[in-house]
Amino acid sequence: MIDQKHIGYAPPATQWEVEKGRIAFFANVIGLTDAMYFDEAAAKAAGYRGIVAPPTFVFAADGDSGAMMKLLETLQIDLGKILHGEQRFEYHRAICAGDTLTLQSTVSDIYAKKSGALEFVVYDTVVTNQFGEHVADLHSVLVVRHA
Repeated sequence: MIDQKHIGYAPPATQWEVEKGRIAFFANVIGLTDAMYFDEAAAKAAGYRGIVAPPTFVFAADGDSGAMMKLLETLQIDLGKILHGEQRFEYHRAICAGDTLTLQSTVSDIYAKKSGALEFVVYDTVVTNQFGEHVADLHSVLVVRHA
């Protein structure tokens, strides 16, 4: 069982560099063709500082920055036992290639269902950019299978 003492746990903030190649790859994978995801001039013509990240792109930040692995290690959760339960995003500003994002996560709840066969870890992440601007809030739920 995951120790509920971890509710409120806030690991050290992590930083993540947003690369234009990663944005283009993500846009291709999800089938986006708008030039603002690939071409700086097109993105600037659309009013952005640079190549803009597509919706849900910031989901990769937890994995790419190492934050998710650190959380699993701290909570002593086996990666092979987790499922992605839920993800919600609230955007406040555009994320663009060249941004350095700072992610500060907090475990907001840990609970069990099905007599402990499933445990849920709820964590929330505040994302700011290199200008100190609040760009996004992420809400995630991990499901840990014990059966």
